[in-house]
Amino acid sequence: MQISTRQLFLNHIAQVAPNVMALEITKASGIYLSDTGGKSYIDFISGISVSNVGHCHPNIVKAIRKQSETFMHLMVYGEYVQGPQIELATALVKLLPQTLNSVFYTNSGTEATEGALKLAKRVTGRSELISFKDSYHGSTHGSLSVMGNEEFKQAFRPLLPGVRILKYNSKDDVNQYITSQTAAVILEPVQSETGYTVATSEFLKAVRKRCDETGTMLIFDEIQNGFGRSGTFFAFEQTGVIPDILLLAKGMGGGLPIGCFISSREFMNEFTHNPVLGNINTFGGNAVCCAASLACLETIQTEKLMDSVEEKSKLIRSLLVHPAIKDIKGKGLMLSLDFGDTDLNFSIIETCVKNGLIVDWFLFNTHSMRIAPPLIITEAEIKMSCGIIIDSINEVVKKKN
Repeated sequence: MQISTRQLFLNHIAQVAPNVMALEITKASGIYLSDTGGKSYIDFISGISVSNVGHCHPNIVKAIRKQSETFMHLMVYGEYVQGPQIELATALVKLLPQTLNSVFYTNSGTEATEGALKLAKRVTGRSELISFKDSYHGSTHGSLSVMGNEEFKQAFRPLLPGVRILKYNSKDDVNQYITSQTAAVILEPVQSETGYTVATSEFLKAVRKRCDETGTMLIFDEIQNGFGRSGTFFAFEQTGVIPDILLLAKGMGGGLPIGCFISSREFMNEFTHNPVLGNINTFGGNAVCCAASLACLETIQTEKLMDSVEEKSKLIRSLLVHPAIKDIKGKGLMLSLDFGDTDLNFSIIETCVKNGLIVDWFLFNTHSMRIAPPLIITEAEIKMSCGIIIDSINEVVKKKN
């Protein structure tokens, strides 16, 4: 008796939730996914803010193919001079302030967080870390330690000591708790798992000022914010505040796994001694992933995808008007629909998927729906997607009544 692919998935792929979507996807192109039955789905969440230029963009496929035929993995991180790493780092640094001029590659966002926390401790000689309520920075142990949600942390304690969680957008907390004992403050300019809570300019400026006063390093986590999703290449560009360390991943790879943390050459040089090899990574900066990332960066620029982000965001907001929607918040193509009820939200999400639109929820906000489409989505596709959401809401409401 032949075992189905779905059953093999359940048997051998480690699960992280009792119920998963379990769509059997066989092809992806642009904003569309196709399953084994030939059904098409619009990916309205970009694989959770990953596929910013859509799936299998020709530029990225070409870059992957070319690099994979040249060389792939050669040596552990940092030992060889590799063109794809250099080209990508140079392109990133050109987009950044002069103080962010040295790139350390990782395989993922959470590894970028881990490296940044180590760097801050190494540079300052301090151990206290500050993050914010309902912040999300990854799920490895150091990243989990600075996560701002106890429900996701409690089963894995003890975690890193010396971590203080403050209120997001609270200048009073910032002025009171950031001290000369603090190694780093880590925050997301737009919180990714609360339903896209946006930091106020006043709050970010207060954090920067207090960090400067106390010699504390400021880390901006743009793992989900970056690569054009906010309407500028990096969300912090809109704030007037420059971090000491910047974290990137997700949308960075065009679909391949890559991340990085970026700081000054002076700070990064601290990893070269006391101890030597202060941060080690085997696969970080993989040549194929770097080539894909550079193609992604260049595609966002040459196709001017950021130019229409705000216009598309406004269109989505204008189309999603319904009595069941209590609020819409976020920035750029990071939006959340608040239904005020977890069961209602999950029912609408399930119905949207059934109707061919992939949406999702947030880790720390289960009563809101995540909307984060690829930047390449057209106005016509936005109208179609929002129409599916409205139809799905009506379908669920009708059933409940």
